[in-house]
Amino acid sequence: MSKQICKNPTARHNYTIEDTLEVGIVLTGTEIKSIRNGKVNIKDSYANFKNGELYIYNLHISPYEHGNIHNKDPLRDRKLLLNKKEINRLIGLIKQKSYSLVPLSMYFRGSFVKIDLGIGKGKKLYDKREDIAKKDADRKIERALKQNNM
Repeated sequence: MSKQICKNPTARHNYTIEDTLEVGIVLTGTEIKSIRNGKVNIKDSYANFKNGELYIYNLHISPYEHGNIHNKDPLRDRKLLLNKKEINRLIGLIKQKSYSLVPLSMYFRGSFVKIDLGIGKGKKLYDKREDIAKKDADRKIERALKQNNM
């Protein structure tokens, strides 16, 4: 059973996602309490490698209101949990094919926080316009079909 915490609304708009991967994240106690209250934002975050380990950057978890001196910096770098084999595969993809690692959503799997990490390439401006035009056309078709059925 998984409970959605938050989604990244701009990830699929700015990137062509080719594969997804579920990863764990290392958090402290006050960060978990803040996440349970819904005080998290993954909109501008991204993942990258540092010293052979995968970290997520710009993930904003607001400080817990009832916390104490153990509250951490809201934008600190947080380690992501993967197998060594998965890390080596991702390193190869990023170096050879210039992919980006973008968090798509954050959710609870049992009592653990998991991140759905998307592997994809950045879209050009004309690709974004093309997607918007396609969505508009699909909406118009749906409306026309709905009116014809009534």
